[in-house]
Amino acid sequence: MSIKAFMRDNFRHFNAATCVEAAEEYVQQLKKGNKMIISLAGAMSTAELGITLAEMIRKGAVHGISCTGANLEEDIFNLVAHSKYSRIPKYRSLTAQEEKKLFSEDKRRVTDTCIPEDTAMIPIGEALLAMWKKAEEAQSCFFPYEFMYQVLRSEMLKPYYEIDPKDSWVLAACEKNIPIFTPGWEDSTTGNMFVARVMKQELKTFNLVKSGTELMAHLKEWYEANSQDNSIGFFQIGGGIAGDFSICVVPMIQLDLEKKCRLWSYFCQISDSTTSYGSYSGAVPNEKITWCKLDVDTPSFIIESDATIVAPLIFTYILESL
Repeated sequence: MSIKAFMRDNFRHFNAATCVEAAEEYVQQLKKGNKMIISLAGAMSTAELGITLAEMIRKGAVHGISCTGANLEEDIFNLVAHSKYSRIPKYRSLTAQEEKKLFSEDKRRVTDTCIPEDTAMIPIGEALLAMWKKAEEAQSCFFPYEFMYQVLRSEMLKPYYEIDPKDSWVLAACEKNIPIFTPGWEDSTTGNMFVARVMKQELKTFNLVKSGTELMAHLKEWYEANSQDNSIGFFQIGGGIAGDFSICVVPMIQLDLEKKCRLWSYFCQISDSTTSYGSYSGAVPNEKITWCKLDVDTPSFIIESDATIVAPLIFTYILESL
């Protein structure tokens, strides 16, 4: 039985039913010729969501990504250092002393997984430094994802790939040349590395990496160019800046620039946040109507569950429908 058939047969109620409804409407959006942005919060790359997300990108079911800087880099960390990762199944019961031991071993824990600093973070930082210096010499500047694409296209990392390249969503995005919007990129390991390189005077200026405000302008141009003839939907995993930054481009165009544009044609969020305390992650879709993001008749779904379980199921449903 296919995943799609299994879900249609078994996922009949509550969050399960919403998974099927959201997946089916995603398929209908694509069939109408609409495009889709996916936003990634949390540690989705370290959770290896790329196994299904990369195929979604290759099959033309994703046209833009909005994610944290951590998700951008951690997909590539995993690509080149997977064999050195450590899984910690009993991470909930680690003592402070055990955490200190992991630190002393240069293992940086993300929930149940430790990323090796020496074989993942440092090599990627060095590869990016080469591109930052090249940009400095040419008096150029780029967005964080463009620097990562330069590293991948140079193939300097190719000899070190430790997973099947088809499971890297950033590599798939690079091959399709889709934009990866990374608001707040400085809140990431490679963002920290860049700041340190400038402060240590290994690089001369912060202006090598384009700012978040420039990124919003870039998103605005992309949104208008890609919504001329059809609409764009929004599939959000988690909350925070990864989701809110990109979805805000519509009210920015409509309310601040005072220009007409299409509203988002679809919205789905997978989140385990409770609907309370003013949380963006826990806001129901209807709240977005008041912010000029969605309309009254926009197909909207909220799935209160673990994205590492739900997203691969939905993505597989979609892929089996194409």
